[in-house]
Amino acid sequence: MQSDRARLWDDAYRSHIATEVSWFQADPAISMDLISNVLSVGRAAPIVDVGGGASLLVDHLVKAGFVDLTVLDISEAALHEARQRVGEAAPVTWLHEDILCWHPATRVEVWHDRAAFHFLTEPVDRDAYLRTLRCALRPGGVVVIGTFAADGPQMCSGLPVARYSRRDLIDALGPAFEVVEHRREEHVTPSGTIQPFTWIAARSRPAAAA
Repeated sequence: MQSDRARLWDDAYRSHIATEVSWFQADPAISMDLISNVLSVGRAAPIVDVGGGASLLVDHLVKAGFVDLTVLDISEAALHEARQRVGEAAPVTWLHEDILCWHPATRVEVWHDRAAFHFLTEPVDRDAYLRTLRCALRPGGVVVIGTFAADGPQMCSGLPVARYSRRDLIDALGPAFEVVEHRREEHVTPSGTIQPFTWIAARSRPAAAA
C-alpha cells in the first residue's frame, strides 16, 4: 500500500511541470564539482542519488562518463519522469524506495543527497537515515549532502523542514566522517525565490566505517 509520504510526492510531481517545482535545478554545478573535482570520484565508482527524483544530476553524471549510477526516490512518478528522459540505455538503476526503510543490497562509493535529509524533522527518522547511509557506504566512501541553510525556508511543499548550518551537518554526520569541503549556495527557484543551502562533502574514515 502506498504510504502518505509517497502519495504526497507523487501528487507533487504529477500536478506540476518538473521545471516549475521549487527544487528544480537546470545545472547541478555544486554537486558535479564536489563529486568530480573536489572528491575526485572515479567514473566507475558506484553512486547513489538519494531522493534524486526527477533531478537532472543523473543526466549530467551520465554525460560526464559515470557508469554505475542509482537514483532512489519515494515517488514513482518522479522516477518515471527521469527514466523516460534519460532513456533505458543509460547505466542507471532506478529504485522506488523509502530511504527510511531501504536495505542496500550492495555498497556505494558516493552517497549524494540534495534536499532530502532536511525533510526529516523527527530524530527517529534522522537516525534511520544515518544508519542506512553508514550501511550503504563503502569504507572510505564519500558523502555529498545539501540541505536548507540555517537562514533557509522553514517550509517546503507544505511540509516543515530542518535547517542546517555547516556545524549542524558536521555534527549530524558524526566523527566517523572527515569533512573535505563545505559551501553555501543561494538556489534561485523557478519563481525567483532565493533559498539558501548548506553543502558538505565528507569522507568516511576507513577504520570507523569498517
